[in-house]
This record gives sequence, structure tokens and C-alpha cells, in this order.
Amino acid sequence: MPLKVPNGLPAITQLKEENIFVMKAQRAESQDIRTMRIAVVNLMPVKETTETDLLRLLSNTPLQVEIDFVRLETHLSKNTSSNHLDNFYRPFGEVKNQRYDGLIVTGAPIEHLPYEEVAYWAEMQEILDWSQTNVTSSMFICWASQAALYHFYGLQKYPLSKKLSGVYPHTLSCPTHPILRGFDDLFYIPHSRNSEVRVEDVVRCKALELLSSSEEAGAYMVMSRDSRQLFVTGHAEYARNTLKQEYDRDVAKGLNPTVPKNYFPLDDPTLKPTKIWASHAHLLFSNWLNYHVYQLTPYEWS
Repeated sequence: MPLKVPNGLPAITQLKEENIFVMKAQRAESQDIRTMRIAVVNLMPVKETTETDLLRLLSNTPLQVEIDFVRLETHLSKNTSSNHLDNFYRPFGEVKNQRYDGLIVTGAPIEHLPYEEVAYWAEMQEILDWSQTNVTSSMFICWASQAALYHFYGLQKYPLSKKLSGVYPHTLSCPTHPILRGFDDLFYIPHSRNSEVRVEDVVRCKALELLSSSEEAGAYMVMSRDSRQLFVTGHAEYARNTLKQEYDRDVAKGLNPTVPKNYFPLDDPTLKPTKIWASHAHLLFSNWLNYHVYQLTPYEWS
């Protein structure tokens, strides 16, 4: 089924080229279907890329999904034009009295900062608290997962000795959980971060359940026991070239980055990366929308 997104969003062109059905508002409103409303708080610097990556995965279900992109009011993006934000994003203050079936909060390249030193930490905390009362199910990705685990459960993040960058094998800790339905015993997911939440801290917290982890990348998927919060430390949503773009950027900055692991054929950055995580990325998002949004959300919010 289609996605309902703002008219003129640049991602629409790329999605149509991939044969993903994107519906305009007028046609969506003519269908007698209960639309799932998803708010996306996009903290990534290059917002257009993340928009496309997420919409690609949210489209892969029988549900009609309406997307509201939400921006912070206490942070001005340096890598996305104000025109783009004004046209396609709603400030948090404009939506905080509304109810959503689902919420996605993305990562941000600020793992090196203590949470309290993040310029928009107070607004981030407000969004996290708001999600408890105004959202059925929330998915927190990468830095957002660490921030939410800290805010709600007091779990600390720990700096890594070097950046974790690559595509890593993962196993299942709870293979019968609905969010993991259809997952293989071993699957690969990209990671790109400089800090971690430790497996032993997750396991010690009785309110949380460790669903998947990696010997190299650590905790990957964690869920609250009430199934309303999903914490994902990796980047299932990444497109084929996203890690390459990050690697090239770091090379250009003279950071001498390590070649992303299990990503380039023969570890040669001049070769086209092999994408080996797409099927599990689609499963993750379709299972979340089905079992933790659609199956749990009320037909009418009251």
C-alpha cells in the first residue's frame, strides 16, 4: 500500500524510480481506510537522504501510512536548507498536542557529547516524554536509541576506542518475538557509531528485553517489556552507498578512517559495495508497523 507524504518532497522522485507507490493527499483521502500516522523526528545532518531511506522501508506493508516529518525548534540544521525544512517539516511545538500511531527518531553524529551537553537535549527529553502519552509505539535509531535508553532507564553509553563502521553479523536472543518474525538465525546490519550501550547493562534492566546482538557490534535490538519502545543501535535503513559516503567524507577530512568491515568487495573502497541487509531491513520495519503499531494502536484516539 502507498505512503502519504507531502507534495513535492524530493524523495518522491527516487521512490517512484524504485516502483514504490507514493500517494498524494487527495487520493488518499478518497479511500475508506484507517491511515497509520507516523511522526519522524529526523536528526540526521543530510535529511533528504534519511527521508528516502526511511520511506523506502515504511512503504513495504499493506497499510496506508501517513508521514509527518518533525523538526526541532531549538536546533538549526546546517546541512539542510531552511526552504526544505519550512516546506516539508513541522516544528515539534505544532504537533505535540496530536496523537500518532508510531514515532521514529533517527540517529545524530553527536555520540562524543555527554547528553546534557547536546544543545537540544531539553527538547529531546520533552519529545521522549511526549512519546509516552501521545504515541502507540516508538522506534529509536542509533544515537536516539542510546539517548532514550539513558533517559528512560538510566543506561550509560560508553565511548569506543575506534569508530564502529561496517556490516556485522547478528544473532537472535528471542527468536519467537513478533518483531523478529521471518528473521534468519544469522543476518547482517550496518553500524556507524563511536559509542555503545553494553549488553550486560541491557540484560540487568528488568524492564527491557535484548532481542538481537552481535559479537562485534554488541547490542542491536532492545525492546521494552510493554512492546511500546524499540531501540535499534544499527542502521538497517541505510542505502547501499551510505557507509561509502561516510567513509569518503572522513577521508576528505583527513581522519584516516578504517575501511568499513564486510562492506566493500575485497575491502577495496574503489569497488561497488555489496548490499546484504535489505531483506532484514524490510522485515524489521514491516514487522514493527504490523505487530507494534497497527495491532496495538486504537482505532480512534481518545
